[in-house]
Amino acid sequence: MLDIKFIRENPKVVEEGSRKKGVEIDIELLLSLDKQKREFLQKIEEFRAQKNKANEDIKKANKEEKESIIKKMRDIGKESEKFEEKLKEIEKELNKELRKIPNLPLEEVPLGQSEKDNKVLRREGQIREFDFPVKDYLELAEKMDLIDIKRAAKVSGTRFGIIKKEAAYLHFALISLALEITQKYGFVPLLPPVMIRPEMMEGMGYVERGGDEIYHLEKDNLYLIGTSEQIIGPMHSGEIFNEKELPRRYVGYSSCFRREAGSHGKDTKGILRVHQFEKVEMFSFTTPEKSKEEHELLLSIEEELMQALEIPYQVVDICTADLGDPAAKKYDIEAWMPGQNQYRETHSTSNCTDFQSRRLNIRYKGKEGVRFTHMLNGTALAIGRIIISIMENHQQADGSIVIPSALRKYLPFKEIK
Repeated sequence: MLDIKFIRENPKVVEEGSRKKGVEIDIELLLSLDKQKREFLQKIEEFRAQKNKANEDIKKANKEEKESIIKKMRDIGKESEKFEEKLKEIEKELNKELRKIPNLPLEEVPLGQSEKDNKVLRREGQIREFDFPVKDYLELAEKMDLIDIKRAAKVSGTRFGIIKKEAAYLHFALISLALEITQKYGFVPLLPPVMIRPEMMEGMGYVERGGDEIYHLEKDNLYLIGTSEQIIGPMHSGEIFNEKELPRRYVGYSSCFRREAGSHGKDTKGILRVHQFEKVEMFSFTTPEKSKEEHELLLSIEEELMQALEIPYQVVDICTADLGDPAAKKYDIEAWMPGQNQYRETHSTSNCTDFQSRRLNIRYKGKEGVRFTHMLNGTALAIGRIIISIMENHQQADGSIVIPSALRKYLPFKEIK
């Protein structure tokens, strides 16, 4: 949520920033509601002043005067109640309009109309030249019985997979590597719940647009999380950090759930785009002055993990139209997938500035008083997609898969045969 004072003083900036994200807002309606709210608040304050004066007058009044003053106070009270009821309606409507406004993109974010306008910043790692026909991960998995799509479909339907045998060991080794590397930077490990209350999900800014991606358990009025960042962020809702406690860094491991609405026909086979997947996610609370620096740190950790796994990748600067509501700036990392002959997204990291903290009332106290924190998130490892990357990049001519050296200490094998 944006600061109403900022919106009031910069309506054109807010309108243009929203438009860059492909969101049309009714700024005139919002400003009208804001004006009405302030007028009603002023009137209610006048009623309170009249009540206070009447209370003082009643102390000095005789019996007859007291009765007249009491009647006047009752009349003031009735009028005040009407205004307070109307104020609640206006505040509800204003809050609804405020929540329609996305976070504004930072000035350096590239302009764009769709994901096609995202900008590749650099490519890292050596793309391997194979001297044998390259297989995609599904061919490799089927041959070695590592991923069972058919039985997953039998019990759960499409867009599910059962990870088996050495691939299951690899899954847990990847978690260990992510925890080892993030520990160096002071990340506190978490195993968060995978269900979240609606008001907390709304506070993170994922419901107004993109709500069709979320699984809602109607009977319990809970959502299933699409990433652990959605539940780590609200952990400190309504709290005030001491500035010395920042940055506060967490790394959470969880199952994640997404409907994959609108992706019909895209990657329907295999485990690249599924309804349930596992992910290690980084999250950080910091000061506004340090959030850009923190964002670059999250990106550097993601790159450190990819380099440890010996997977070629490219870093992508996400354009305005592809940012999503909460993010002011976002980077993606896309891994080279030789079996598919293309780069595919494996990581993202977003600076959401104070957009989420305003909604959740997460602040910190420093020399300049109490201010809203900045909140950032970044993928450490999306387990399924990294397993795919390892299988395709480290396959051998005989059909085996060599395990990257960084993972071997966590595993009872050095290759999958």
